[in-house]
Parts: sequence; structure tokens; C-alpha cells
Amino acid sequence: MKSSILTRPFYFLWTTQTAANAADVLYIMALTVLVLTRTESLVSAAFMPLMRSGAQMVSGLIAPLLMNRFKLPALLLLSQTGQFLLFICLAVYLQLQGSDALLVLVFALVFAMSFLDGWTVPARNALVPRLVAHEQGLLKANSLISVSDQVVMFAGWGLSGVIVALLGPSHTLLLTAVIYGLAAAFTLGVKEPAEAQSGPQSTDVLPGGNGAAASTTKWHTLTEGWKMIWKVPRLRLLTFMDIIDMLGGSVWVGAFTLAFVQVALGKGEEWWGFINAAYFAGSVGGGLLVLAMARAIGSNFLAAMLIGMAGYGVLTAIYALNTQPFIALILVLLMGPFAELSMINRRTLIQRSVDNDMLPKVMSVQASLLNLVFCISLLVMAALAEWLGIVNLYLLAAVLTLLALGVGLIGRRAFRSTNEIGTKGD
Repeated sequence: MKSSILTRPFYFLWTTQTAANAADVLYIMALTVLVLTRTESLVSAAFMPLMRSGAQMVSGLIAPLLMNRFKLPALLLLSQTGQFLLFICLAVYLQLQGSDALLVLVFALVFAMSFLDGWTVPARNALVPRLVAHEQGLLKANSLISVSDQVVMFAGWGLSGVIVALLGPSHTLLLTAVIYGLAAAFTLGVKEPAEAQSGPQSTDVLPGGNGAAASTTKWHTLTEGWKMIWKVPRLRLLTFMDIIDMLGGSVWVGAFTLAFVQVALGKGEEWWGFINAAYFAGSVGGGLLVLAMARAIGSNFLAAMLIGMAGYGVLTAIYALNTQPFIALILVLLMGPFAELSMINRRTLIQRSVDNDMLPKVMSVQASLLNLVFCISLLVMAALAEWLGIVNLYLLAAVLTLLALGVGLIGRRAFRSTNEIGTKGD
């Protein structure tokens, strides 16, 4: 099954997740246009993505209960099929009711779909180590997923606007239903190898994750991932670094980047688009670069992650102090590869730090935790922007990344041999 580094089931997983992400972007854009047209209220339109994030966070918290009961491919199939059926109901309802559709019912269906979607990312990230072989295979798989996520996230938003304008919201929803159907169909090809279900595959896996055998109560199942992160020094350190880095990550949300372009660079909205495009190009290029460097990186995931964080933090600081638009473009273009080098290797380290049984629960906890931190960061950064100014806000983001780097350097002893870590972590 694992004669090649990236297996056929992995490509099915990659395809289904890419299709599902593209469908998400399409239907969010179509519904946003529909809600804006109906209500002429930005608050109503903004409520939908906020509601989706809340549903996914709640879903991630209870995901361990489902992961304890179902195999990950079955859980993915349940999620994708459920989203497909719910979306069919939504699309048919909007077609039949048109302008008379009740927004409360529309939002309820969106909430239910988002709740199901909350299982997919942690399940996907936990499945990847089971579907690839060797260290380089895991790094390559994470790089491919990161590149496709970036392409769908950026190009999808631009193309979806064009599609909605050409087809209209109703026909766009029908097209989205087809894509959701394809995503559900491709999920049927995601099969776990028998040897991946029985135990860990990585030499770095830490002891203590006996998974389903230890589950005696629902509360134990829900808290097992949290306890594992706290107990294992390596996981605790990586999660802490993630939280610190995420606190500053919200400065790249559209409103902040637009304010920086206008205030610090003295340019208009067209340069906002240029900056976003440059960052996207750098991120995709960075993912491809990590993919090409997999052999050179080898098992040096920690060093690669720290180099990525250092480069990203320094470039963010220079970007904050720069006032030249063309230099800003070059800087954000260079940030992408460093950001991807850090993120991809961090995810790989997490996947290699716990066994196959516990990994889904750990991933669920981290997804919920980072969603919460990001929401808090948005609110805090918005308040600080008024107090500190937009330039100082980006300097603060750079300081937070470098602080996370310092935490990683100080705690690098947690990444020593498995036996040392296991003894200290237990």
C-alpha cells in the first residue's frame, strides 16, 4: 500500500478537500450577495462568516466523541455527504422561494453545514500521516495540501465573484451543489491502510496515547486531547508557539492590510489588491518550495520551522517600517515562503509527536483553540489599531512571531530523542 511516498488514498483525500473548500468559497460568496441584496445590511452579511466560525469551533470541541466512534474516512464521508444533502435542501429552498426565503432558515442550514465541516480539517490532518510513507512523504503531503488551500482561498474568492456575477446567486448555488457532490464521491476513495490503524508509524511518536482503549466516559474522551497536549512537552510547546503566533496573525485580515496601504504606503485600494496578490503568490511559491526541498529538509523539521519563523518575523518588522509601495510588494512576496516553511514543518512536527489513535483528538483541540485565539486576536487588534496606530500594530505582530521563535529556541530540548521526551512528558 505504501510502495510510493504519496499513496492513492492520499490523492483522493487531497482532491475531496480541495473540492469541498472550493464549494465553501462559492456558496459563501453567493449567499453573501443574496443576503446583501435582500437586507442591504453589512451586519447581516458579516453575521454569516462569524456564525460559520462559531459552528466550526463548537464542532471541533465535540469531534473527539465522533472520532472515538467512527474511523476517520467514515467520519469524512459522513461530513461531506451531510453537507451535500443539506446544501441540496438549501439550494432547492432558495430556488422555490426566491425573494420570499426566510433568512432564519437559511442561516440555520448554513450553521448545520458549518458544524459538519468542523470535523473535516482535524480529521484530514490526522489522516495524512496514515496515508503517506516516510518523513519526506509527510512533508510533501502537507506542502501539497497547503498549496491547494492557498490557491482555493485566494483564487477562489476572485473567481467566485466572477461566477456569481455571470450566473447569479441561484445558479451558482446549483453549481456548488455539483462540486459538493463530487467532494462526497471522492471521499469514497479515502481508505486507511490496515497497518496504519494499529499503531504509530513515526519514530518520533510519543508514548501515552492508547486512544480508544482508555475511553470510559464522554468527559474523558472530550478532555483526552487537552490532557495529551498538556502532558507532552513537545505538543505543549508547539501549541504555545501556535497561540503566540496566531495572536499577531490577524493583522493580515483585509481591513488591517487596507488601512496599512492607505496610511503607511499612501496608496489606494488597487495597491491593497497588489499586496494581497503578492502575499498569495509568495505563499503558493513557499508551499512549492517546501515540496521541492523535502529531501534537503529531511528530518530537520524543527530547524526549518524556526528558520521560517525568524524570516517571517524579521520581514514583517521591515514591512511595518517601510513606506515604499514596491518594496512592500517584494517584502510580502518573500514573507510567503518563510510563513509556509514555518507552518508546514510545525504541522508535520505535531503529526509526528503523537500516535495515530490520539492524533485526531489532538488536532481537534488545536483547531478549536486556534479558532478561538484568532477571534480574540481580531477583537484585540482592532482595539489596538485605534490606540497604537496601524504601523505599530504590524510591529507588534512581528514581535509576537519573534517571541514565539524565542519560546521555540528556549524549549528545543523538548524535541530530543523519543525516550528522553517520553520520560519527561509522562
